[in-house]
Amino acid sequence: MSELSSKIESILFVESKPLTIKKLAQICGCVSAEVQQALADLRQNYQERHSGVNIVYEGENVQLMTAAPNADLVSKYLHSEENGELTRPSLETLTIIAYRGPVAKSEIELIRGVNCSLILRNLMIRGLIEEVGENEVGIPVYQVTLDFLKYLGISHTADLPNYTELNQNTHLQELLASQQDPEDFFKQ
Repeated sequence: MSELSSKIESILFVESKPLTIKKLAQICGCVSAEVQQALADLRQNYQERHSGVNIVYEGENVQLMTAAPNADLVSKYLHSEENGELTRPSLETLTIIAYRGPVAKSEIELIRGVNCSLILRNLMIRGLIEEVGENEVGIPVYQVTLDFLKYLGISHTADLPNYTELNQNTHLQELLASQQDPEDFFKQ
């Protein structure tokens, strides 16, 4: 596998939504033709070794998906995850979104100090959060859903305990303001 294929595979693995070939080229610092070739190589590699994942195209959009033979198994697993208890990292992420939302993925990751892509995907599958757009630099923004509020028996996030204090936390505001680029946080 080429270095470019490896990079693309990693990006597609952590991204919960389709990316365009142009966006992948921009992320990897190459041209679209190179991305297309790397994607073709990945697809061929997955098919030859009967991988559990595959690259799926929809026009210019591309996404890493479960291979068709495993779709039923994964569906059953996700259904059990939907109904199981939330993990501590999921609860932490959900709390950040409830108290800070709408909140950008980069801000969530800055607060938690780790990549939250899979946790966000699982919380969306459960119907507890939703993506409500992107910020000015194209990073997804999340907020809790009405189902989350119904489950807690409240009508607004402001009804959460200590909402004002936690929503307007000055120490957190200072931390977030001090980080010009969220990627800088992960380079430390």
